[in-house]
Amino acid sequence: MNPRHIELVCPGCDHHQMEPSMVISTQCRSCGQHMDIRDGKPVVRPKHATRLASPGNPPLQHGSTGSAKQPEPKTAKPRQQGFLRKIFRRERPPRMVDCYHCQRNFEVVRDAQSSQCPKCGGYISLRDYEIDHAWRRRIQTRGDVKILKEGSIIGVKVQCHDLTVLGILAAPVDCSGVICIRSHGKIVGNVTCGELRVERGAKVEFQGDVRAGKAYIDGDVKAQLTCTGTIILEKKAHLQGLARAGGLVVKAGAKHSGLMEVVRPQVAG
Repeated sequence: MNPRHIELVCPGCDHHQMEPSMVISTQCRSCGQHMDIRDGKPVVRPKHATRLASPGNPPLQHGSTGSAKQPEPKTAKPRQQGFLRKIFRRERPPRMVDCYHCQRNFEVVRDAQSSQCPKCGGYISLRDYEIDHAWRRRIQTRGDVKILKEGSIIGVKVQCHDLTVLGILAAPVDCSGVICIRSHGKIVGNVTCGELRVERGAKVEFQGDVRAGKAYIDGDVKAQLTCTGTIILEKKAHLQGLARAGGLVVKAGAKHSGLMEVVRPQVAG
């Protein structure tokens, strides 16, 4: 047996499957049961429900008898609330992620903290990060990363799904989802993403190559931008630099300074 993998048995259906030895949670490939891994053994994750206590009814006052005895609670009411909770609070549907080892796209449970690529067997972290200080370690996850106003990531590579920048980002980025920038600054290194969004009022200079599926710009951007889809410049937006894209939409009041090249999708011969 490979020492880097362990064999797990699903507590629900007794299905056997191999997982990386570092895995902390996974999903049964037979019945879909989500499991936490503790000391190398699978444990069904408990479902926590928040109970809201309703204020008790005030006692009924009667002139002759005083306080009346409160009626006994009905036993069917909690069951009815649990049934309604199941209807209106369904578990969120699974999502698709890209393996950062072999780029295979596969489905994972939305609340999972880690998974394993079905193609190469690589360990995939799904942890979310919220950065509120100076961060100097590499981030490799297919969860989401949010840099708060007080936070910064400088000089280390970031691999994630969605990335939101409210603070300082000066690092190369590999983002399988959306990069949303709402701050000012210079981004050092190459940037790859599914979608680039620069919000209104943001000013950013990309000092490396930027490759995206599509781009939405409502701020001031200086970049060498390549998109397989369309670049949209909103009103008062300004893009400086070479733009390669399937199309360029410049709305009234927007401006593009630089060359524009039309990129056509390559057809396999």
